[in-house]
Amino acid sequence: MKFPRLSLTALAATLLALGASGAATAQAYPTRVVNMVVPFTAGGPTDRVARDLAEAMRKTLGQQVIVENAGGAGGTIGVNKVAKAAPDGYTVLLMHIGYATAPSLYRKLPYDPLTDLVPVGGVVEVPMTLIARPNFPAANFKEFLNYVKSNKDKMNFANAGIGAASHLCGLLLMSNIQADFQTVPFKGTADAITALIGGQVDFLCDQTTNTTQQIKGGRVKAYGVTTRNRLPSLPDVPTLNEQGLTNFEVGVWHGMWVPKGTPKAIVDKLSASLQDALKDPTFHRNMTELGAEIMPEARTKPEGFGQYVRSEITRWAPVIKKAGEYAD
Repeated sequence: MKFPRLSLTALAATLLALGASGAATAQAYPTRVVNMVVPFTAGGPTDRVARDLAEAMRKTLGQQVIVENAGGAGGTIGVNKVAKAAPDGYTVLLMHIGYATAPSLYRKLPYDPLTDLVPVGGVVEVPMTLIARPNFPAANFKEFLNYVKSNKDKMNFANAGIGAASHLCGLLLMSNIQADFQTVPFKGTADAITALIGGQVDFLCDQTTNTTQQIKGGRVKAYGVTTRNRLPSLPDVPTLNEQGLTNFEVGVWHGMWVPKGTPKAIVDKLSASLQDALKDPTFHRNMTELGAEIMPEARTKPEGFGQYVRSEITRWAPVIKKAGEYAD
């Protein structure tokens, strides 16, 4: 059977028509609800960021943005759900720093974080605090450092589970001060903090969203924050950097991705909506109340955020592998 041969002119016209059709589809986007997948259960800090962001983006997209919680396996189930979704802009991922640490924490991932998803932009970063049980003997970070190094065989470091922000911060601390402690994983942050307040564990490094009220209420001892500058919400708590722990800046950043193959015009439209959302007064106020800071402008855009994520994957790999802690 012979098929008719297209002339170069006809072929060019066909390709042009297809391109115009794709451009028209992207220009019309979105025409229905956009699904924002959060790979954790409802009620946590990432879920809160997502819900506030969804509302802010709705204003510029002109369509509802619905948050879908798809928790499990440290976030990998939700991330994989988006990686396998149709690349049409109607399924987006809102994930935190775990996106960059998963390649080292998990022996095998069902997706490739560098190729299966496309970055839309960074959103916010939540600082962390180093806190200890209320009766911990050290009065400041210098004394804390001396005490834990002298008693490292007796010290235990709580975390909210392997891969949690508190786990990562603990690994980084041990790497920086060149001391290993017994880590005690809990099912979540609430359980870890309860054990800390009760004196069952010695110290913890976790997000300000979880620790600020405990610090202000005097229920735990605070030894430092992990940012370059002091936090307006905790002005009396010095940074670990100013107390001599150099190059120890860590926060729980959040970002947005879409499946690979999503048309650039749609990625650009989502990026523009994200930029507007980050300037939205209500969103900005809500994030400030959480202790979160908008990421630097360059990282809120696709290219800059992609570069940042790659650097974070590289940064965390040796820290996690040195600790030899993996999730199944």
